[in-house]
Amino acid sequence: MVNIGLTKVDDALMEKHPGLQQYAACQSRAFMKGTGSFIIGTASLFFAQQVLQKRLPYPLQWNLLVSIVASSLFSYSVTRWESMKCRDLWFFLEKGNLPDSDPLKGDPPSLAIPTDPKVTKYGDSME
Repeated sequence: MVNIGLTKVDDALMEKHPGLQQYAACQSRAFMKGTGSFIIGTASLFFAQQVLQKRLPYPLQWNLLVSIVASSLFSYSVTRWESMKCRDLWFFLEKGNLPDSDPLKGDPPSLAIPTDPKVTKYGDSME
């Protein structure tokens, strides 16, 4: 049995997936970055709003609500971005190459104007 964080993983699974430990460490790092960005974002937005409140007074509950909602969105985006990097690392460790995330495979579509006239569904030619 091999420990990954607090859980024990069977040796057969570790042999089947040799990059599992690196992937688990990467995901842990991604979640900690997301948590840190939430805490730092909430604190910084709250203090920025405290400074702004001297010019535009509004209740404290709105300071907290705006800070928490904005920081939640920011930490979600940070965690998602880092998790996508971990996913790419997992693909690289398992298959040896990075996944192709480009939806336009092959040749780009041609922008040339067709030389033959267009024909309607009734057989009439259009100019």
